[in-house]
Amino acid sequence: MMDGMMDGMMDGDAARGRRSSHAACDERCPCGDGPALPRAGPRAWRRVGRRVGTRVPGAQGGQCGPMSTPAAAPVPLVHRFPSGLRALLLPMPQAATASVSVFVRSGSMHEPRALSGIGHVVEHMVFKGTRARSAHRINLDAERCGAEVNAHTDKDHSAFHMRGLPPHALAFLPMLADLLLAPTFPADELERERQVLLQEFAEDEDDPMAAAYRLFDTAGYGLHPLAQPAIGRKATIERLTRADLVAWTARQFTAANTVVAAAGPLDEAAFLAAVEQAFGAMAAGAPHAVAPPAWRGGLKSRHIDAGQQAHLVLGFPLPPLAADDPSGELLALALGEGMSSPLMHELREQRGLVYYAACAADLLDVAGELVIEASFGDKRLPEVLDALAGVLTRQADGIDAVDLERAQQQFAFRLARLQERPDRLLEAAVLDLLALGRVRSADERLRAAMALDAPALTAALRRALEAGAAAALAGSLPRGAGERARTALARWLPGTAAPAPAAVTRPARPAPRPRPARPGRPHRGR
Repeated sequence: MMDGMMDGMMDGDAARGRRSSHAACDERCPCGDGPALPRAGPRAWRRVGRRVGTRVPGAQGGQCGPMSTPAAAPVPLVHRFPSGLRALLLPMPQAATASVSVFVRSGSMHEPRALSGIGHVVEHMVFKGTRARSAHRINLDAERCGAEVNAHTDKDHSAFHMRGLPPHALAFLPMLADLLLAPTFPADELERERQVLLQEFAEDEDDPMAAAYRLFDTAGYGLHPLAQPAIGRKATIERLTRADLVAWTARQFTAANTVVAAAGPLDEAAFLAAVEQAFGAMAAGAPHAVAPPAWRGGLKSRHIDAGQQAHLVLGFPLPPLAADDPSGELLALALGEGMSSPLMHELREQRGLVYYAACAADLLDVAGELVIEASFGDKRLPEVLDALAGVLTRQADGIDAVDLERAQQQFAFRLARLQERPDRLLEAAVLDLLALGRVRSADERLRAAMALDAPALTAALRRALEAGAAAALAGSLPRGAGERARTALARWLPGTAAPAPAAVTRPARPAPRPRPARPGRPHRGR
C-alpha cells in the first residue's frame, strides 16, 4: 500500500477486501488512534487504498443506570451551493485538531465491470502530480503543516482526507481541491504505480478473509456491481491507461456527488468561503444512482493454503442506510458484541471453537447486511457450523431482554465514543447526508434504538433469516467443507432443502414371495 495515514469509521475501517485505503497501516495495526483489533468488521475487508450526557426521557437504564447521549455532540451545519456541491461543518470548539475531507459518491459499485477497480487506481494516482504540484510537493505541502494525509475507496464512495492543526485547516481545502480537480496522471508514474497496485492485488488475493468477503459479496449480490471489490480486477489494473483515468475523474468528480466536510474549531463563514473558492470551478454533473440489488444468497467456497486456518462469512439482508432503521445495528450488537453476547459466549467462551468471531451491520445507501465472521482451525468447521446454526435458531425464538439492554448500552457507548473521533464522526455524518439528505444527531439515533423492544428486534431477526443467507468459506478447507456447510445452514440457504426429520426405525418386513403370473397377463409385481 502507499504511504499515508490511517482512516476510520464507527464500525471498522481501512483494510482490504471491500474497502481500499491509502494508509500504510490500519486498525489491525497498533499505530492507529485506537486499540489494535484482530478485525474491524465488513468495512475493513471491503475498503482498500491509501489509506457527559443528557438523560433520554423514558429510557430504561437497567443495571447500568439511565441511558445517555453525549451533550457535547456538534450540531452539523450543511450548505448547498448552486452547483449542487455540499459543505458540511461539525463545529468542535474543544478539539485540538481539525479534520478536512472530500467525499465523492463514486465507489466500486458505480464502476462498470470493464473498469472495475479504476476508482482505486485514481485514488493512488491523484497523489502523483497535478498541474501545479509534483508528487513531492503534494507531500511536502501537507507535511510542512504537520498534517496527516489519507484517502480510501469504498463500495459506495471515495474520500480524501487531511488532518492537522486548526490554524492550517482552511489551507487544506485548496490542497485537496488540487488533487481532485487538476490531477495530471503522469504516464511514467502510472506504470510504476501499476506494479504497486498489482502487488497489493496479489496480497489481497492471498488473504483468506478478504477472499471470503469477495465470495460472500458474489453469493449475496451475484453480478450486481455492489458485489465488485474496491480493489478491482487484475485485468483492469493491467490495461488501464492515462486517458481512462482522465475520463473517469471528469465524469465522476462532480459537484452533485461531492461533499466537502470539516470537523474542528472552525468558523462557519470562513469555512464556506474557503470551500467556494477552492471548489467553485467543479462541474455540476448529475447525481450518481445505482439500482438497489436483489438479494440472491447461496454458498461459495475457495481453498487457500492458510496453514490450518479456515474463515467463514455468513450474512443476511438488512434494510439499507436510506431506510433509517436502527434494528440492524442493534441486532449485530445483541448477537455478537462483547464476550457475553450469545455468539461469543457459545463459540468462544463455552466451546472454544474459534479464535475470532464478530457480528456487524454493514449499511450502505442501497443495501444492508447482518454479517457474522469467524476464524478457526480447519478441523473445527463442522462444530462451528452447528454451533452457529444453534445460536441463530435460539435467538430467532426470542432475543433476551438482557441482551437487548446490553446492546442498547453498547450502542450508546459507541455514539459517545464517536464524538471523540472527529474523522469517524465526519464520515458517519457525510454518509448520512448522501443516503438520507440530512445528518442524524446522536440523540435521534439513540432514541430510535431505545424505542425497540425485544419482540421487535426478534421480528427483525426473523425477517433477515427468512430472506435467506449468503455464506462463504475460505482458507484451508477440509474435504467436503461445502457440503457440510450446506447441510448445517440448509434452513437458510436459498435452493437448499432443510434436512428432513429423522424417521422412526422399524424392523424391516421380509420381502413377499412373488405370485406366479396368470397365463396371458404380464407379471407386474406388487
